[in-house]
Amino acid sequence: MSFFRSSKAASKASSLAPSRSATPSLAPSAAPSTASGGAGADATAAQSPPTSSIITVAPASVVIPERNYTSEEEDKVRPVQHTQLTRQIAQLRAYSASLALPPSDAYAPWEARFLADGGVHARYMRAAKWNLEDAKKRIKATLEWRREFRPDLIEPGEIEVEQETGKLVISGFDHNGRPLLYMRPGRQNTKETPRQLRYTVYNLERCIDLMPPGQESVTLVIDYASISFSQRTSVSMAMEVLHVLQNHYVERLGRALLVNVPWFFSAFYTAVSPFIDPVSRDKIRFNPAILELIDADQLESDYGGSVNFVYDHGVYWKQLTEWVAGREGADTRQVLLPRC
Repeated sequence: MSFFRSSKAASKASSLAPSRSATPSLAPSAAPSTASGGAGADATAAQSPPTSSIITVAPASVVIPERNYTSEEEDKVRPVQHTQLTRQIAQLRAYSASLALPPSDAYAPWEARFLADGGVHARYMRAAKWNLEDAKKRIKATLEWRREFRPDLIEPGEIEVEQETGKLVISGFDHNGRPLLYMRPGRQNTKETPRQLRYTVYNLERCIDLMPPGQESVTLVIDYASISFSQRTSVSMAMEVLHVLQNHYVERLGRALLVNVPWFFSAFYTAVSPFIDPVSRDKIRFNPAILELIDADQLESDYGGSVNFVYDHGVYWKQLTEWVAGREGADTRQVLLPRC
């Protein structure tokens, strides 16, 4: 999902380190464990010893592919020279700069970091199908949302209760260097409140922090194992999350891999799918062969991988929050320079 040329993600060791989809099948998987990985699970690797440590560094050999345009985008791009595309992105950058908060505003440094991301303006142009005026409206709306929501400043203590059962876990990378965000609705432990949205956004921001150079998107592994009818996400909450992700985290979804889909999911998907952008909808895969997309040493053993991850809230939360604090504390960019 990159506007830039292919590159290799160069990573150092860390103290925390160790096409279009087929027609969706909404039937539940036969088993909640490695069977959820589809055909790829037949090649399940030997499990490593149990661990609660998370993988925060992408393999150094990962190659980020060049951006592949859809046929609709190509129709718009063909008549336009690359220099003109670059000019459009520069115009959008100048427009967003004209909207920037004054330096005296306490949130100004965080907004500056968001706008300094080397790929943000290209992402908004792609999302707007290279319509500059539409891209301006989109990025203006995002700046207004970020000033109110302040996603960069969500305090861990504010949302920790949501994390206690490990319903969201960040660890590992797919073949293209996309961070993996495991989502397990069956571990839902709270009622629907605005805090759940902030919790989701907090995790997405951490995935962005973990993206290797040149990568811009995340892979979701959504496992419905053990979910009960009463734990299902309401359509209204789903629509709220979808609105934020589609409008304020544009071009951030790389893949969404859904496994162990329950019988009642069909009605839910029918209700929300018309509101999902067609490009995003094409990135959703039901009960895929996960090992064809994620290496075994990056994937949890529940899905055919070799990582025998055991969720321990105290260990996981300490690692994640200390990593974030260390990143911000030691970062010479002083929250003013791009994350990538």
